[in-house]
Amino acid sequence: MKYLSALAATVFALALWQGIVWVTGLPKFILPGPRVVAETWWQNRWLIAEHTWITGIEVIIGLACGTLLGVITALQLAISRAARVLVQPMLVFTQALPVFALAPLLTLWLGYGLWSKVAMAVLIIYFPITSSFFDGLMRTPPGYLDLARTMQASKRSVLWHIRIPAALPSLASGLRLAAVYAPIGAVIGEWVGSSKGLGYLMLLANGRAKTDLMFAAMLTLGVFSILLHMVIRRATARMAGETR
Repeated sequence: MKYLSALAATVFALALWQGIVWVTGLPKFILPGPRVVAETWWQNRWLIAEHTWITGIEVIIGLACGTLLGVITALQLAISRAARVLVQPMLVFTQALPVFALAPLLTLWLGYGLWSKVAMAVLIIYFPITSSFFDGLMRTPPGYLDLARTMQASKRSVLWHIRIPAALPSLASGLRLAAVYAPIGAVIGEWVGSSKGLGYLMLLANGRAKTDLMFAAMLTLGVFSILLHMVIRRATARMAGETR
């Protein structure tokens, strides 16, 4: 049923898009129709696939690194009051900084290659993962903790056997958000400085007034993000306590 709903929504969106093109009569270099974009995508499918592969690698590595860093930080915040005093304000401060302002600095420090884009992806997903997992760790049901104290369990045992398992649904939510945000970070990095990737292809197409190619690359990025979110959602279903 949900697949039929998704298909219906897609058909409606395409019909609305085509309707706007017909009603406005805009030339295709301003607003190409879905048929034109589909033809352009097919004609440039190998070029788009090559750039999608590059962006995909950046996103997957960034997602893995950001998840690892966020989990470690959340655990440290949960077990150390000093870390909460020192690190938590810094985490909030980083979210006040505009991402576009940091992208040129990362490119300057890390170069135009893979790692500046990975760093952007890490930067944009680090806070959601850390915050969600930390909230889960701090909201362990009191009954579990009372039972652990009654059984004289050590703090380490409480952390690994009670607090972390109880916080896994929160971590799953953070990972699902990260799956959506990570491609944004990678593409922003590609916009600032790159010679490969979907972000670079969008800029290149826009600079040459190839709006249909820009739309094709943009839609490819959207489909990639949806598929990544679906994979992460399925992988974290048990963590989130979902039943199928």
